[in-house]
Parts: sequence; structure tokens; C-alpha cells
Amino acid sequence: MIYSIRHLTRFTYSSDVTESFLEARMQPRSEGLQRCLEFELTVRPRANVDSYIDYLGNVVHHFDIATHHTELAVLAESLVEVNATGEVSASLPESAWTEIDDYESDGTLWDFLHESHFATATPLLEELAAKLDIRRRDDPLTVLHQLNRALFASFDYVPNSTRVDSPIDEALGKRAGVCQDFAHIMVTLVRQLGIPCRYVSGYVYSGEEDHDRSSDGATHAWAEALLPELGWVGFDPTNALVAGPRHIRAAIGRDYADVPPTKGVFKGGASGKLGVSVTVVPVETVAPPLPPEMVVVDQQSIPGSVATRYHDNQHQQQQ
Repeated sequence: MIYSIRHLTRFTYSSDVTESFLEARMQPRSEGLQRCLEFELTVRPRANVDSYIDYLGNVVHHFDIATHHTELAVLAESLVEVNATGEVSASLPESAWTEIDDYESDGTLWDFLHESHFATATPLLEELAAKLDIRRRDDPLTVLHQLNRALFASFDYVPNSTRVDSPIDEALGKRAGVCQDFAHIMVTLVRQLGIPCRYVSGYVYSGEEDHDRSSDGATHAWAEALLPELGWVGFDPTNALVAGPRHIRAAIGRDYADVPPTKGVFKGGASGKLGVSVTVVPVETVAPPLPPEMVVVDQQSIPGSVATRYHDNQHQQQQ
């Protein structure tokens, strides 16, 4: 399947700001059964855009705008091919636990086996693990399938119930959150089992026949675990799915802190708003026209300051 993706991010400020610097991790990865066929990043006000590859293989675009501006719009347009895989089996041999223990021998997977900024164990998480019986038993794949379904059943999907920087305890306490929260909870629990696990930022296509909980018009997040015989397998606890040809990977990291779609700073004392609009359609479907005024949805506040200095612009999007 080939998908056309349009990801529009718009920042509006209450007064002039200057010296905006922004990084974007919006270009889908090309690896395995996924290929990014085309990618274009458009910035308004106009800016020279450069790029580099980070240590995890993500494409990072970056630019700066030195002129005064009250609005910054970033439009990422992609054409991505995702090929189908065979169904992931229900289980592995029990001996797979021994093979997983060998992963840590050379240290290359250290980042995906230990705690990170958003993927940190807490007493509430330990209570959940005990309740769901998440421990080394049966075989690794059986446990992960059960965990994926259990998180879906245990938490409500409620947009705006948490923030972009919420710790996992916020979703654990409310028993509600968004895909970013569910992915962080799953990543943390899987790493506690000694299974390498990473956070995936990207998109999911939802057709009329699909019954996803995740919101249309937004980015998506899920977890990937490294398993013997299978390699990296994606688990989407928001929708109780094993990641497949509807999941489009943009970036991977230890957790969300490594892969926000946009992140940056500006100089000024303005307050502002962030708006995001995402469209994912198969290529045979005609994408809706982009409004001339770049109208966006899902606004969230960006706290402002009267200080004239560099400060975090919250150029981030909750997933």
C-alpha cells in the first residue's frame, strides 16, 4: 500500500518573536518493508532547511528564522510505501527467554533495555504489572500479546486528558490517556522483562472498516519489542493491534523525548498556540485540499513569558 501523508503544524504568537530555531522529525523512515518514496518540507516564513541523520537513524530537518514573525507554519508531505507482512504468531518457544538474555551481552541495545526520561518505573506502574500478571512466564510473545490487549482494556482513550510532558503516573492514576501515554507504559513494562523495547512516532491509517480509538488528524505512537526469530515487532496498545501495513514509522527513540515531531526555541516574550492537522490517505484517494489560510485543529496553549530571552517554545505535539 502507498500512502500520501500531509502533516501541518502551525504556531501563532500574541506578538512578534525572533530567532526561531526548530527541528522536525517528520520524514518517514526507509527500512524493512517501508520506503519513503517522496518527502517535502515547506516552511512559512521561508527558511533554508538543512537535515542530518541522528544516532538512531531518524532524519532530522532543522532551520532558523531570524526575522520578526507572529506565525510559523511547517508542512511535511510524504509518499510512503508499506508492504504487508505475514501475521505475527501467537507465541514463541519458551527458550526464547534465554535468547533474549543474550541481547545485552554487547551493550548495543542498552538504551532500549533501561529506563529513560518518560519510561521510568513507579509504584503505580508496579501495581499495574502485578494486577496484569506481567512477569517472565510462558514465552515472551505470549506475554506481549496479553499485555497489549490488557492495556487496551484497562485504559480509556481520552484526547487532551494528559499533556505532552505528562509522566506515566498521570495516565495510570486516571486510567485514561492518549497513545503517547499507552506507548510509554508498555515500553517501561516490556523493558522490565528484559526485552529490548523502543518508542515509535508516526502515523496510522484508519479506513472506514477500521475501528481505531486513536484520533484522526493527529500523529500516532506505539511500541516495538525485539524478539527472537521475528526482529522488531510493533505493538499498538491504543488500538489493541500488532503494528502492520497501516502503521507508518517516522522516528524511533527511547521515548517521546527523543522523537517529538517538532521541537524548538524562540526569542521573545509572546504567548502562543500550537495547531496540528494530519491527513493519511491511500494514493488512490484524493486528499482534501489544503485551506489557503492553513486552518488547523487540535489547538493547545503554549505558555508565554514577559521575559525577553530564549525559552522553550513547546514546539512539540502530543501523540
